[in-house]
Amino acid sequence: MTISRVQKSFVCYRHLGIAVDPIHVGTGGTRLGRVDNTIVRDPATKIPKIPGSSLAGALRAYVAMAQENTRDPSQREKPYYPDCAGQGQPRSGGSDGHCGQRNCPVCTVFGFARSSGGSSGFAGLAAFSDMHLLLFPVPTREGPMWITSPSALQLAGADERIEEVIKDEHRVYRPKGGAGCVNLGWLMLEVEALEVELDGALDGVPENIRKRVALVSDKLFSHIVNSNLETRTSVAIDASTGAAQDGALFTYEALPRGSVLQWEVTCRFPGHFSIDNQPLQAVQTPDDVHNVVKKGYPYLEALGIGGMTTRGMGRLRVLGNSGSDAYADGAQGGEA
Repeated sequence: MTISRVQKSFVCYRHLGIAVDPIHVGTGGTRLGRVDNTIVRDPATKIPKIPGSSLAGALRAYVAMAQENTRDPSQREKPYYPDCAGQGQPRSGGSDGHCGQRNCPVCTVFGFARSSGGSSGFAGLAAFSDMHLLLFPVPTREGPMWITSPSALQLAGADERIEEVIKDEHRVYRPKGGAGCVNLGWLMLEVEALEVELDGALDGVPENIRKRVALVSDKLFSHIVNSNLETRTSVAIDASTGAAQDGALFTYEALPRGSVLQWEVTCRFPGHFSIDNQPLQAVQTPDDVHNVVKKGYPYLEALGIGGMTTRGMGRLRVLGNSGSDAYADGAQGGEA
């Protein structure tokens, strides 16, 4: 049997990342009884997440930086950074703003609302899913343990029957089992042996973390996560006195260091799109689109994502061989 290849309309690349620092992506509001500045949560599960828009915005700026660093200044008509980063709205005189050119890797991959040259908007070739928790670090009497749930593992590609492993939603399941109980933060649970292998869903996760993974029910996962988020307290400083400003104390929460997140980047086939009725020149295949996106990943570990990045927060390290676990549409052929 042979497979005849056809051009794929899109390719999805799965990624994993680990928080090097606590990560705060705020909602801009408060939640009564918790902290002043809360982080984004999934509306159904109440589990914290990082919106795809936050990831796309940070990566756009970082890719523009990376492209500008490798560009010959004598051959540039318009700088990638800062012009092609950010929202890119041109000024009234037409200066600044996204260039919107067919040969610009930033504008073709991330899109633009309207270019400085007057071109109509372009959606971009890369689409980013929300970043969801795969593994969450929790303190125990045995040291840190990384907790996951059936729903989180299914997003990572685990068999749907993983839910059948949870025979009692008030217990914790560990690969090697164990006697007695283990505390997950304030919660004490009995331990049972995990009867399935999780390696396929945890490919790319460091070995020292995989050895300390435990599985709980989806119901408990949300409670454990929200009870063990990092909470910090800050105060504004009065510039005239150099001391704490009266009444300016506030708290904010964050995903703790060591949290493992998962997300997908969907890269479209450039040949299906055009700018001003002209074919794109910067990228030719979905792999080219993905390679442009990956140029921003080292900057995530150095410059971070979300808020409070000047206060020791935000850095994220992308794990493993970025995008090695991919799937695409089409491409099936017939028998020879």
